[in-house]
Amino acid sequence: MTSAMPQPVTAKLTHAAIFLVVSLKPEPDAKASVHALCGDLPGLLRGIGFRNPDRRLSCVMGFGSAAWDRLFGAPRPAQLHPFREIKGVHHAPSTPGDMLFHIRATHMDLCFELAAQIMQRLGDAAVAEDEVHGFKYFDERDLLGFVDGTENPVDQEAVDATIVGNEDAAFAGGSYVIVQKYLHDLKAWNALPVEQQEKIVGRKKLSDIELDEAAKPSYAHNVLTSIEENGEELQIVRDNMPFGEVGKGEFGTYFIGYARSPARIEQMLSNMFIGKPPGNYDRLLDFSKAVTGALFFVPSMSFLEQLQA
Repeated sequence: MTSAMPQPVTAKLTHAAIFLVVSLKPEPDAKASVHALCGDLPGLLRGIGFRNPDRRLSCVMGFGSAAWDRLFGAPRPAQLHPFREIKGVHHAPSTPGDMLFHIRATHMDLCFELAAQIMQRLGDAAVAEDEVHGFKYFDERDLLGFVDGTENPVDQEAVDATIVGNEDAAFAGGSYVIVQKYLHDLKAWNALPVEQQEKIVGRKKLSDIELDEAAKPSYAHNVLTSIEENGEELQIVRDNMPFGEVGKGEFGTYFIGYARSPARIEQMLSNMFIGKPPGNYDRLLDFSKAVTGALFFVPSMSFLEQLQA
């Protein structure tokens, strides 16, 4: 494993998060603004986080494929490419985004302050494409009522699942991340009997215990999102969070998955949207609609520190 210091992609789950996706404007000074922010980010984190260190403020910064070429040129991460739209039984769109900021803390105030400072630093060089404020919902449940992220690897297993190693030595210490915003039809979902919901998810709703293999349909979410290579399960780290606006009737889950190769997550999404075999799709998608989709590379802290203005 590389000695390059990774960004905090495996940081522990928190009670609050902001997912901020921005696009860069064609201004000639956009590159300089981004490079300056890369150098300033550790200082911003220290300055804001110092107000209450126990609230565990962190930020992961990622870059899209087109933005990488514009900001950094060659070389580029071996597997970085635009998010690939999926047209299956359901649709996974590809939406704009040059940079991702995944901001986490135990309280929203620190997340909010850091997001505001980031946008101030970028100034006229960037425009926000999407901003989602996520929150912890009871015992790590999503708004569908099920615990989310149960199968996340931890400690060294999480590092092995997410951090690029010698397979792309120039970018060792980095990671890939895919984000999607899903909107739920809670009225239709809650009309289903709990037993049917459990078959769709593949787990018990109350206890979070995985259903017996014999009881799980082939279309269960946790069946289709479990992938193997040479008999070994390929893991990712999810830090999904619920979000919503009750007055608007908007209820959703923000999916964010980190992996050392985006192909892992792409295979999971293909299984979900197209089906395995084709047509045997994830029935959760009958109730949850993907409205965004983007892929980013998260370079190591060492890479960002070299960009100090």
